[in-house]
Amino acid sequence: MNKIIFRINKLYYYIFGEKFFKKLNFEWHKFPGRYNIIQETIIRKKYKNYLEIGCFNDEVFSKIIIEKKIGVDPEKGGTIRDTSDNFFKFNKIKFDIIFIDGLHHYEQVKKDIKNSLLCLNDGGVIFLHDCMPESCIRQTIPRCSRVWNGDVWKNIVEARTNVNLDTYVCIADHGIGIILKRPNRNLLRINVKNFSRLRFKDFYYNYKKYLNLVTNDNLKNIF
Repeated sequence: MNKIIFRINKLYYYIFGEKFFKKLNFEWHKFPGRYNIIQETIIRKKYKNYLEIGCFNDEVFSKIIIEKKIGVDPEKGGTIRDTSDNFFKFNKIKFDIIFIDGLHHYEQVKKDIKNSLLCLNDGGVIFLHDCMPESCIRQTIPRCSRVWNGDVWKNIVEARTNVNLDTYVCIADHGIGIILKRPNRNLLRINVKNFSRLRFKDFYYNYKKYLNLVTNDNLKNIF
């Protein structure tokens, strides 16, 4: 992103954004990357069809080995040059595994999750990247930092309140969200009507409760 835009967005954040400056440190270098988790899942579950939303430089997509894969990005990477909204509008294919890593804005991720659930095979899984921001500035909208997660985490909190979705976050690579289309095994009860209004301060003090955290080693015990 253009450095000038970054500076303008950062100024906007300091004037109008949330004034909470405590930080978390998840030491991501100690954990596996998203590609490893996705590929290991494909092998373990014998999945055949893979969809990736938001491919950009094909950091993940180009490495995935599977019978059939489709990557959607409006700018570059993948196999289809289009927005996820347009892709889902005309898509007729069902997938075993879907990785959402597109625009990291709550409203867009919400649409991507909804649309992904409609084309997910029984026994399939949805993964989401960037569910564990370490600081407020890394999740603020509009983007104003080089390392940026957006507010994807709010979608995880919302999904955890859905009785028909079983949702977790794997402690790896900035937080890998996991959504399974089955009854919720650990329903989150939280008095929130508009999840987009959650603040990073809420995340900072409650992320363990909000996210239903698991390790990579525990994934085989979950699905």
